[in-house]
Amino acid sequence: MSRRAVILAGGRGTRLRPYTVVLPKPLMPIGEYPILEVIIRQLVAAGFDRITMAVNHQAEIIKAFFQDGDRWGVRIDYSLEDRPLGTMGPLRLITDLPDNFLVMNGDILTDLNYADFYDTHVRNGELFTISSMRREHHIDYGVLEADDNQRLTAFREKPMAAYQVSMGVYMLSAAVLAHIPPGRAYGFDNLMLDLLAAGQAARVRPYDGYWLDIGRPDDYAQAIDEFESTKQRFLGA
Repeated sequence: MSRRAVILAGGRGTRLRPYTVVLPKPLMPIGEYPILEVIIRQLVAAGFDRITMAVNHQAEIIKAFFQDGDRWGVRIDYSLEDRPLGTMGPLRLITDLPDNFLVMNGDILTDLNYADFYDTHVRNGELFTISSMRREHHIDYGVLEADDNQRLTAFREKPMAAYQVSMGVYMLSAAVLAHIPPGRAYGFDNLMLDLLAAGQAARVRPYDGYWLDIGRPDDYAQAIDEFESTKQRFLGA
């Protein structure tokens, strides 16, 4: 089966400054590889034979590093934004997307099985599938709840709230593209709200493995610490 992926690699990496003043965020190293090379190697191992990189900021550096993908045994091409288009807007610039394709951020470290994620979406005939991760937020205060007269009705000491958050890995049916306006910035958040309004909600697929968004400084530091000792988890033998 031919599998196509689009990697969103056009961000400015503002959360990782000053590191990203010199290098684009997807080329930030973890161990001996840039994070984007780890992703490329994972996608190739999962049977993806064509990858389009949506690029903008420092695009020439990314193109010079990955070129046509021959080094990794995959066809790599590029879609260049002339202005920031958000996370979903760049897809309207790519004119030859297939019926189903994977879209992902270029700055995440995960051991998600991309082939299974792809195949499950196709088999189930989904419109849009989101890979999600459970995250917990601990509140460091006693939380008060009061009625309209400001009388205490409940009290929770340092409660924990759990959420499902997007991992930045998605499967899309080509039918989704009709919801994305051309020529302007349009994000994942815009698309989710528009799909909900249209009664075409996306499918959320929880994942309980490993995931870090290295665009966050704390997670990037953690990825550096953990990658070398757990490299086989991400890249196999």
